[in-house]
Amino acid sequence: MNDRDLTIGLNPLDIDALVEARHPDPFSQLGLHHTDAGPVVRVLLPNAAGVTIIARDDGRTLGELTHIHHGLFTGHVSEAVPYRLRIDWHGTPQEIEDTYAFGNVLSDEALTRLSHGDPYAVLECLGSRPAMIDGVPGVRFAVWAPNARRVSVVGDFNSWDGRRHPMRLRHQAGVWELFVPRVAAGARYKYEMLTRDGHPLPLKADPCAMQTERPPATGSVVAHVDEVEQFPWTDHAWMQSRGGRQTAKSPISIYEVHAESWLRVAEEGHRGLTWTEMAERLIPYAKGMGFTHLEFMPVAEHPFGGSWGYQPLSQFAPSARFGKPEEFAAFVNRAHEAGLGIILDWVPAHFPNDAHGLVEFDGTPLYEHADPREGYHQDWNTMIYNLGRNEVSAFLVASGLAWLKRYHVDGLRVDAVASMLYRDYSRAAGEWVPNIYGGRENLESIAFLKRLNHEVRHMPDVHGAITIAEESTAWPGVTAPLDQGGLGFDFKWNMGWMHDTLHYMHEDPVYRRYHHHNMTFGMVYAYSERFVLPLSHDEVVHGKGSLLGKMPGDRWQKFANLRAYFGFMWTHPGKKLLFMGGEFGQLAEFNHDQSPHWHLLDDALHHGTQMLVRDLNRLYDSEPALHVLDSEPGGFEWLIGDDSGNSVFAFRRVDGAGRELVAVCNLTPVPRLGYRLGMPRGGRWSEVLNTDAAIYGGSNVGNGGLIHTEDVVSHGKPHSALLVLPPLATIVLRAD
Repeated sequence: MNDRDLTIGLNPLDIDALVEARHPDPFSQLGLHHTDAGPVVRVLLPNAAGVTIIARDDGRTLGELTHIHHGLFTGHVSEAVPYRLRIDWHGTPQEIEDTYAFGNVLSDEALTRLSHGDPYAVLECLGSRPAMIDGVPGVRFAVWAPNARRVSVVGDFNSWDGRRHPMRLRHQAGVWELFVPRVAAGARYKYEMLTRDGHPLPLKADPCAMQTERPPATGSVVAHVDEVEQFPWTDHAWMQSRGGRQTAKSPISIYEVHAESWLRVAEEGHRGLTWTEMAERLIPYAKGMGFTHLEFMPVAEHPFGGSWGYQPLSQFAPSARFGKPEEFAAFVNRAHEAGLGIILDWVPAHFPNDAHGLVEFDGTPLYEHADPREGYHQDWNTMIYNLGRNEVSAFLVASGLAWLKRYHVDGLRVDAVASMLYRDYSRAAGEWVPNIYGGRENLESIAFLKRLNHEVRHMPDVHGAITIAEESTAWPGVTAPLDQGGLGFDFKWNMGWMHDTLHYMHEDPVYRRYHHHNMTFGMVYAYSERFVLPLSHDEVVHGKGSLLGKMPGDRWQKFANLRAYFGFMWTHPGKKLLFMGGEFGQLAEFNHDQSPHWHLLDDALHHGTQMLVRDLNRLYDSEPALHVLDSEPGGFEWLIGDDSGNSVFAFRRVDGAGRELVAVCNLTPVPRLGYRLGMPRGGRWSEVLNTDAAIYGGSNVGNGGLIHTEDVVSHGKPHSALLVLPPLATIVLRAD
């Protein structure tokens, strides 16, 4: 047989392109091909010593291949039947099916959906999935990289050699696909790409990987998809009832947690807990404290721990810092069994520019805008998603749905919404690009957020899930329904309330009379949106100190101020959110390298604060007047909103069905004895909570648990009562 017989159907340009891993269509040359001289098999196996073709069914020899050039083998076979490769790796044998013997992996219909920006097609098609094709187990890989000249999947299974597994380009969607036989879940991989001008890119992690290596390693991992998507859930009762637990009428009290630092194991290098360990410790703690939900700062994989997760690169993969994806599913399942909802912070606004990530993914600005005035976030040194591109929008919507669908997560708190809504966010004149109408509104982001919320509302598998916007401006209709022109979120963080009230509490009580409006202004706009009142991690970082540290006065007064403030917050309209450590009066601000200072609970004042938060949560949950009409004006009435001289506030909360409470706050260290307050109802009232109680660390001034009204007109009410207002305290009265 001469050289011409061996290279039949191959020209020198194809041979050079194959062995140099720059051929645009390896399937056109490799695998089984029919020629005038009969069937021929060609394989590219650099460093192999020899290759024999055997029948897949019985192992009979079909032909011996000849090495012709730099790992390229070719030869005639006796029959065109399903075959395997028997490879001699210089004394080490291997039998495996030929990747290039398999046809298309993705259907034309799926590719059309991908090209049209269908998020469900992203969930079904992209990333890596164990699969069975023609009875052969392996892994199906698919990645969107329309501008690459060549894409190969590389990993331990091919010695990270991009010549071994170049992929097939499906032009209609710009997606590269490949089925690699005998690879299994747990395999590490990345994509090796050439730009359109032939330059190699840094190896890229899979944007749609469901599992990753533990940082600082940056590889993607083939996930045990069945163990995630067919997890043996036992939370059916929760999933059926959660829709009623997460409405504007429900008690929602959220404990915000940085998973890696909630409880570090000092004896093991201060490592964070795994999901399994958190299930044992965090779930019972949060439940025992009376919280209804856990909210995690982002757990999607992120390369830099100091970003706290807010610079994620693997939007579909729970961070390997805490365990495998199925272990995260087990954590959520345990939380649901305990009656706790799970909310995840989710970041569709921007991504970091790590070389292995999304930046210039295929050699072009694919996920980000090309113009830095649109595509570069100067505050965070990150890249901004090009949400006007259908495929990018679909990728992110699919990510949000994946957390809700695959892991039964109950809600997404969408990060940095304000930065998405405005093209001039944190930019000076001339540093931003107006929209097509010349305005500052980011129309593409608006459409994306509406699309996300529409899908969350209408996807059957995620019924009852909610979305929460971290939005710090006065953008109208953040929580208004989509059909009324709103963005369609369920709730919005009330940043204005937080800033105003913390500013007030920071003032020395002597001067609070001049800032009285800061505590009342929130009710002017309280019903413009459905709000969460957030005391989040943002308020205890970057030199801002802790919540306790913001309070004025001596040590006793600091704790009394914080307890009174918590009393005001938990009785004020709006759902509640408190960052870890705040519940017991952490002294220091948040440090992601350390745990909250749990040892402080040995101190009576810290322990008392913790017990108060627990009791406030229980009161909030058990009293419909504190939550049922949160978003309706009829649920709240100021009884005293103008007593700036005494820094006293009093208001009424009702549920519309006869239950009512009155909260009274005295935000000076002076006890008010015989303070007359007009009451909405005559008769006996129980003092159901007093933040100055001795068990919380207070001075135990109060009303002995009961008050009786008198027929004395006051504050526009026919009944009133003489109250004892404890110093720096909030009391809650319930009509008997």
